[in-house]
Amino acid sequence: MVMSGRELVKRQRGHRARLELTRDQSAILEEQASAAITLWNCLHAYWTHFPGRRPTLAQADQAIRQARTDVPFLAALPAQAAQAVLKTYRQAWENFFNPGHPAKRPTFKSKKNRPRPAVDVPQARTMRIVRLSAKWGQFTLPMVGRVRFRWTKGLPGVGKNCPAGKVTGARLVKDAFGWSIVFRTETLAEPAAPHPGEQVGIDRGITVALALSDGTMREHSPWLTGREAGHLRRLEKKSARQRAARPRKTRPSGREQRTYDQIARLRAKAKRRAVDWQHQTTTELAGTFAVIKVEKLAILNMVKSAKGTVEAPGRNVAQKAGLNRSISDQAWGRTVTLLAYKSAERGGQVVKVPAPGTSQTCHRCGHRDPASRNGTVLACVNPVCGWVGHADTNAAININNAAGPAVSGRGDLGLTRSAKRQPPRAA
Repeated sequence: MVMSGRELVKRQRGHRARLELTRDQSAILEEQASAAITLWNCLHAYWTHFPGRRPTLAQADQAIRQARTDVPFLAALPAQAAQAVLKTYRQAWENFFNPGHPAKRPTFKSKKNRPRPAVDVPQARTMRIVRLSAKWGQFTLPMVGRVRFRWTKGLPGVGKNCPAGKVTGARLVKDAFGWSIVFRTETLAEPAAPHPGEQVGIDRGITVALALSDGTMREHSPWLTGREAGHLRRLEKKSARQRAARPRKTRPSGREQRTYDQIARLRAKAKRRAVDWQHQTTTELAGTFAVIKVEKLAILNMVKSAKGTVEAPGRNVAQKAGLNRSISDQAWGRTVTLLAYKSAERGGQVVKVPAPGTSQTCHRCGHRDPASRNGTVLACVNPVCGWVGHADTNAAININNAAGPAVSGRGDLGLTRSAKRQPPRAA
């Protein structure tokens, strides 16, 4: 499609909204999600049973149809959702065999691993989405009926004042706060013009969340208040006592399960606040700067446990565990993912540069010495230089001066591979 002499490109995004379900509707979705997990496990057993060559897509589809006929429990899952399970499973194997993809081998989904309940709605034409009021919308779900959801953002092609485009599908997911729906949307937009802003380097840290090479910083308060953090600690201690008192290989009691649910809600609340801050901050950065440089960090290697083995036990295990939690709490990889696609939408770039030495090298004279770094202060030990300043700002300036490959290009409105999913050793 062409408009104003420029060819439009597709932009695919997801929009999440909270559902308002009755007790019966929630029970039906729970049953469908359980059937989807069971169908995945049955499909995995069928797929791996074939020696040598795997079954074709037609054979797997026929096996699913037969299973839904023979096992009434699987019939609770709509036929389209069952086909979506097959499509997802097939794609998981393709990702595993792709040398450049970080996906692991598909496995069984056991209760021990606590898979997230989810049901796919692959076709949007049967949903019949309508807007009821300023705060509520409604759509149709197979075997569930009409369901209300919170209207927080206009959906493409729904209503008069909504953006042009369409909803291509959806996925129902459950978290600690209940069921939500993630709409898959598709819109058309003109390619972004080159960003007129400047270049900046960003150092991701723990003491300072984001330090910029221009001397400014982006910081946040703790994700949980002092009262909430204290409540979480008490609940974790309570769950440890309940788990120790319960006989091994027995299911948790109702009281123990309620304790776990309370812990999950507090952690989910902290994550929602973290994601909200990251979205607001990355939107501001992508709109301000044309080129954003970040370090290419091996995050999974950085958060590995220091326990070691029986023959070679690790040292400072508790301290390393606390550092790992702090790194995971900052979600550095998600920050880069958000920056990548938001910069591309605005005609900017995100560039990853080599990480070694950026926090120990003086940006003024280039002298590198671990003794220069003392906490958040870097004092260059080179007698000719002697620069003193904030260590994170110094690292950001070194990042800004370094060179590296771009992970999102100007005018690229679609999600690049690096924006969809980061490799396990580079985020």
